[in-house]
Amino acid sequence: MKKLIASCLMLTFLLSSCTVIREGEVGVKRNLGKYRDNVYTSGLKGYVPIFTTIKKVSTQTNNIEVNITIPSKEGLSIKSEISILYSIMPNKVPTILRTIGEDFESNVILPVFRSAIADVTSRFFAKDMHSGERSTIEVAIKEQMMKNLEGRGILIEAVLMKSIQLPASLARAIEAKLSAEQEAQRMEFVLQSERREAQRKKIEAEGVRDAQLIIAEGLNPMILNFKSIEAFIELAKSSNAKVIITDGSLPMLVDSEGNIQ
Repeated sequence: MKKLIASCLMLTFLLSSCTVIREGEVGVKRNLGKYRDNVYTSGLKGYVPIFTTIKKVSTQTNNIEVNITIPSKEGLSIKSEISILYSIMPNKVPTILRTIGEDFESNVILPVFRSAIADVTSRFFAKDMHSGERSTIEVAIKEQMMKNLEGRGILIEAVLMKSIQLPASLARAIEAKLSAEQEAQRMEFVLQSERREAQRKKIEAEGVRDAQLIIAEGLNPMILNFKSIEAFIELAKSSNAKVIITDGSLPMLVDSEGNIQ
């Protein structure tokens, strides 16, 4: 019985003196309140629980969601939801734990972010945050944060402005401007279509006019006399009874009922 109890106690001690470090995180031993410089990667690690603990820190990409009111260049307050993507450099984890502590998000990352975003967005107009300038603002915030966090072992991978809530009056003004621009584009399309149609009609009229001029130029007296002779010849070949009245130029036919053709 005593052996069984002893075995159970030994097994419990062994289990409590081991920890598993997963992929995507590192471990740092804290011995008598001091962090060691060694960094442990994934695997099973042992330690003496009475004097030592192992602090595990994620080195994967982490996301901080922030709802914040930011200033614009014209002094407006804009509500925004922003994601901060960051990661920790594995070899810097002991230094981070010593100098910043375990809650490095609240102690360093968020204060640096709030300072950087206030500095950057105050250089842009509110409408810029709702247009193609958004990506420029995101990159500027990221670069400002990296500058302030240089040497700390914290990498800012991206700053993403996921939603921008403009003041109602400004939002209506932007919508009205966009609507006016779309209407102007539509009218320009209509005008271009009308210009093309007018050009088509002009070309068609010029073609008809040119054709008439060519025909008129070709109908000289000699051509008309020649056509008249051809008509007399064709009439002479006909077996039908008819009366031909002519002044020598153009024939007129009188049928059996007295109708002039």
